[in-house]
Amino acid sequence: MIILKTVAFFDAKAYDRDSFSRFSDENISIRFFENKLNEDTVSMAACCDAVCAFVNDTINGEVIEKLSSYGVGVIAMRCAGYNNVDLKAAAGRIKVLRVPAYSPYAVAEHAMGLILTLNRKLHRAYIRTRDHNFSLEGLTGFDLKGKTVGIIGTGKIGRCFADVCKGFGMEIIGFDPYKSSEFCGKYVSLDGLLEKSDIISLHCPLTKENHHLINRETISKMKDGAYIINTSRGLLIDTAALTEGLKSGKIGAAGLDVYEEETALFFEDYSDEIIPDDTLSTIISMPNVIVTSHQAFLTREALDGIAGTTMENLRAYFAGDELKNEITL
Repeated sequence: MIILKTVAFFDAKAYDRDSFSRFSDENISIRFFENKLNEDTVSMAACCDAVCAFVNDTINGEVIEKLSSYGVGVIAMRCAGYNNVDLKAAAGRIKVLRVPAYSPYAVAEHAMGLILTLNRKLHRAYIRTRDHNFSLEGLTGFDLKGKTVGIIGTGKIGRCFADVCKGFGMEIIGFDPYKSSEFCGKYVSLDGLLEKSDIISLHCPLTKENHHLINRETISKMKDGAYIINTSRGLLIDTAALTEGLKSGKIGAAGLDVYEEETALFFEDYSDEIIPDDTLSTIISMPNVIVTSHQAFLTREALDGIAGTTMENLRAYFAGDELKNEITL
């Protein structure tokens, strides 16, 4: 007899319900909750066999302890990153699974979209023409062809982004402790990348070693007017240092799909409220900054990839099969 398994699905949005409904399993019941998973909401997982979580859920030692006491045996992260999970607390108690890859093209294309929009001032032109202002003053950009793009992190997404840049005729350099033979650019040291790049794009996971990788010191080594693009994790950038660099003109522009203090804000609608984060309010107000709300992954193909792999991870766990996407210390 097959026993129905129940999954507590946190931080659920309409697009999550749509994509997961296409990969439903009659033996797995999903309870969708709009709340993010944290110490205050973890009780919603009581009587469930599994938890499905996302990038801005808080899965610390206290949450792990509560989940374990409820009999939850697995946390299925529906994303590649897992820096918000206390793996030490989970070890030997709860399995942690992830989606290592879905659509690297989605994130890579979003990064290029940020570059094109910032460079050609498309966001400003759009607002102007809606007001019947057809002046070209202040909208001058530069050719991407021949410019040097520095890619920090050359995993699947970083390599896809490099291929996109190659199509624009850009010079491609990269930095990654783990080099890939499939990277179409030239590997250099981190300092070499900072010094040579007209555009720097981050495509690496967050680790203890690269926390605030972009800081006052590394910014000082960059070309004057360099662009910074971040579609990875907010904590890779020290926002205070970034703000200083933008104000001084050391940084020419920034395209951010992530933000280090995004957890309480991103994925939610606060359009009728005053945001209490002064730093975020400041950088959003700058004409040479574009902030998107962690949407680089948001394509139909990526959502289907995430849902399909997450459900396969859960099926494998409940069936006692090999867990190919388990995260271990």
